[in-house]
This record gives sequence, structure tokens and C-alpha cells, in this order.
Amino acid sequence: MSLRYAYNTNGAANHRLDDALRLIADSGYAGVALTLDHHHLDPFASRWEQEADRVAALLDTLSLGSVIETGARFLLDPHKKHEPTLITPDADGRARRVTFLCRALDVAARLGSETVSFWAGVPLAGVDPAEARSWLDAGLEQVLDHAERVGVDASFEPEPGMLIETVGDYDALVARHPRLRLALDTGHCLVTQDIEPADAVRDYATRIGTVAVEDMRRGDHTHLPFGEGDMDMPAVLTALKAINFTRLVCVELGRESPRAHAAIPESIAYLRSIEA
Repeated sequence: MSLRYAYNTNGAANHRLDDALRLIADSGYAGVALTLDHHHLDPFASRWEQEADRVAALLDTLSLGSVIETGARFLLDPHKKHEPTLITPDADGRARRVTFLCRALDVAARLGSETVSFWAGVPLAGVDPAEARSWLDAGLEQVLDHAERVGVDASFEPEPGMLIETVGDYDALVARHPRLRLALDTGHCLVTQDIEPADAVRDYATRIGTVAVEDMRRGDHTHLPFGEGDMDMPAVLTALKAINFTRLVCVELGRESPRAHAAIPESIAYLRSIEA
């Protein structure tokens, strides 16, 4: 079987969305990981529904599947990166993050996306971990209820430095929220070094809602082009094939936007060369 590759639009931030989608399609990808942002299908725009329907039609024309990503840096607060989160002390801030995630699920439903990927957030100074977990649990239940209503999978991404940063942390979370799928970023396994990326693919085969791939160095959370880090990409792709993974495998190179015109075709060429 051949894997289905997608490219994350956070690595095409200097392109108009339509231009990025066409470049991704022309390069041979099967889909897009669409990071909702102020310039890429703004989920808070007054006519977001019409824009979502327009993008859905373009994706259909380009024969692209999709995953919705929610990691835009300053979409909710222009002054604080990634804030507010599901574990922000301010209740109104947490509610705004929940509203955003529910809107992302609405967009995904209109686009026919495979899943929505999201994370917990970084605990702020002075926040009690137990209280942060209680806030996370409360927010997750609201998000999961909405996901069930609109018929879209909600996939949780362990992120280095956040409250939930390893797949082991995800184990404890999914025990409390069994409807929650896993958004596995294979590079993060190299950062936290709790499990080898290919082992994570095999061990969590039945839970994975989406997979992100890139190169990365052990212990260093920097998304790198393929061939520049420590990732054993042949092992990861072999593991994905072994579990018969049919969902999109999403290339995430958020630092490559200035050279997206080159990074997009280079990345799929690298992955296909390994498969060959």
C-alpha cells in the first residue's frame, strides 16, 4: 500500500490559502493539514461558513482530503503566543479556547475532514497541576460532546513542554476520556525520548486519529526538513504501512514558510523515495 501524504499550511504561511492548496495538490499530495488562522480560513470571520464551503469545494476540485489543525500562534490573543488554552487560569479564556475548538470541529464537518487536532497548553507560573488537569478535563468533555454532535473525530496531540507532553501522558488522559483519539507527532517522541517514533505508531495503532512527520533532533523541539535530524523515517513509514494506516500522514514544517515553494515538493519527493 502507498501512504497518503498531506502538508501542513503552517509551513506555507506566506502564501494565500488557495495558492498553498494548489501548490500542495500540484506536488502530488493527497491532502492538507489546514491550520486555521487569521489569513487561512479565519474561524472567527463573519462569513466563516461561506468561506468553509468555498474551501471545501476547492479541496474537492483539487482531490485533497484534509485534517484541521488548531495551533495558530496568535489567533486568540495578539499579545500572547498560543493563549488562552484549555488550562489558562482565566475561565473566560478557557471558554474562548473551547469555543475555538468547537468552531474548528464545525469547519471540519463542512470540509469532510478526517479529524481536528489540538493540545492542552503550557501551564502558567503558579498554576497547580491538579487544578490544571481539572480544567483540561472539563474543557475536553465540552469539545468531545460537540465532536460527537457534528460527527468529527477529536484527536489530542501530546506536545513537549505542555501539560500533556508524552504518549504516556495521553494514556492517563484517554482513560478518563475514551472518545479522545491520538494526534501523534512522531518528532515529539524524539524530543521527549519516552518512546521511539516507530514504536509509538505500532503501540497506538488503534487510537491514532492523525500522524505528523518531520525530521527532528533528539531533545530539541525544532521541526526540520527531512534528512537534517535524527528521525529514522524509513522505520516510521514501515510502521505506518504495517498497521495499514489509511489516514493522511501530515508533513509539519512550520519554519519553512519562506521557502514553502521548494519545501512542499521536496518533502513528498523524499518520502516517496523512501517508499520506493
